[in-house]
Amino acid sequence: MSENLRSQVVTQGVQRSPNRAMLRAVGFQDEDFSKAIVGIANGYSTIIPCNMGINKLALRAEIGVRNAKAMPQMFGTITISDGISMGTEGMKYSLVSREVIADSIETACNGQSMDGVLAIGGCDKNMPGAVIAIARMNIPAIFVYGGTIKPGHYNGRDLTVVSSFEAVGQYSADKIDEKELLEVERRACPGAGSCGGMYTANTMSSAIEAMGISLPYSSTMAAEDEEKAESTEKSAFLLVEAIRKQILPSEIITRKSIENAISVVMAVGGSTNAVLHLLAIAHAAGVELTLNDFETIRARVPVLYDFKLIGRYVATDLHKVGGIPQVMKMLLVHNLIHGDCLTISGQTVAEVLADVPEEPPSNQDVIHPWNYPMYKKRTFSHPQR
Repeated sequence: MSENLRSQVVTQGVQRSPNRAMLRAVGFQDEDFSKAIVGIANGYSTIIPCNMGINKLALRAEIGVRNAKAMPQMFGTITISDGISMGTEGMKYSLVSREVIADSIETACNGQSMDGVLAIGGCDKNMPGAVIAIARMNIPAIFVYGGTIKPGHYNGRDLTVVSSFEAVGQYSADKIDEKELLEVERRACPGAGSCGGMYTANTMSSAIEAMGISLPYSSTMAAEDEEKAESTEKSAFLLVEAIRKQILPSEIITRKSIENAISVVMAVGGSTNAVLHLLAIAHAAGVELTLNDFETIRARVPVLYDFKLIGRYVATDLHKVGGIPQVMKMLLVHNLIHGDCLTISGQTVAEVLADVPEEPPSNQDVIHPWNYPMYKKRTFSHPQR
């Protein structure tokens, strides 16, 4: 099967000589015109810490695509920071940005006849926006999470951006002074990466991994760690393999895989914004999904993890004890996810999880044992970012 099923429309034949002339200007050589053209949707910006490390990952993805004997074409997407725009008129643009991101990825990929796309996002709307585009286009695709932020530290406790919001409330209630408020502010966000607790970004990265459109373990990696860059390069290689095998999103983003994502969201106590985004992804994929489906799954899946917003731990803590594959293996053993779902690697979920232990490590309390969950089922009694 030809690797450049789509892009050959702009690279092959005498009439496409001007097209090739322009491609030569961006680095194509004679031997490259028969290769797959892979879009890299780069969500890099310095607007927000979630996305400021993404360009390095995009450059690493370029290396991976070239090493896999395909041709990368990089383009940008926008972002809006919920955390910065919150409480201002700017927040009205946040959800709209999801659709702009989806449209921009679809426009670039279809306008340039790309054979596949690797999308890198790190903030709340980059992620569902990218997957909506992937579902609509139905060309081989993989999503790379830009990575989670490492926790800040103050007075022996881990901090996230929500710690700063909480400190404002504590200061307003005269429970802390202005000096402590400032110290929390200075330490809450120590570097690149998405908000560290199980807020919208880490919830959606977990859901996307559970659906099989991202690599195992990638959703809980820290943005600044080398393993995140290595995972990005591996993602690029696997995407090129998926292009050659024509593994399509319609085979991956299915009713069953979305149910898997919902089950994982419930087990980790994820953000309620997952409801909003998974409904939109399902719609883009032509999958029937309703609010009642979330309720059905909620009633049977226990909460096994003690994450911030209201808990103790952050995503990097989960990563150290097995990440989302450990979550999924526990759910699979208890028949709460579908093991026959296809993933971007060409393996099924059950095959991906084959070597993952059925029980989490005993010397930790990030993951609760199945028989002693945090809660027997998820409740929605508190707001979530």
